[in-house]
Amino acid sequence: MLIAVAGGLGAVARYGTGLLVIRFVPEENFPWATFTVNMVGCLLFGIVFAAIEAATHWDPCTLARARMVLLTGFMGAFTTYSTYAFQSVLLIQDARWGLAVGNIAGQTIIGVLAIFAGLYVGKAVF
Repeated sequence: MLIAVAGGLGAVARYGTGLLVIRFVPEENFPWATFTVNMVGCLLFGIVFAAIEAATHWDPCTLARARMVLLTGFMGAFTTYSTYAFQSVLLIQDARWGLAVGNIAGQTIIGVLAIFAGLYVGKAVF
């Protein structure tokens, strides 16, 4: 049940973040909301993972539940990989090659770097 609640909260957070992004950055040429959500999601995933791993006073069962609720539930609903893939296909179908490559390469590279940054921040804080 907690995973479903966390998933619902993650979906609402994703929607709100997307609305905030498109309020400041128009999406006529590039899917900035999805890009931003996925990159923020990677950063948060790293921070949350590091925080959970640092919770040495928790028993293994509690750690596993925290991972499932926060990472699978909230972060799984917050990030939007399928939307990213679909928007990449649309860019390719529209022969917008540069934007398609930028979207695919950018989210892959920046996403990995954001995970590293999140782990670094999470380990430093927790």
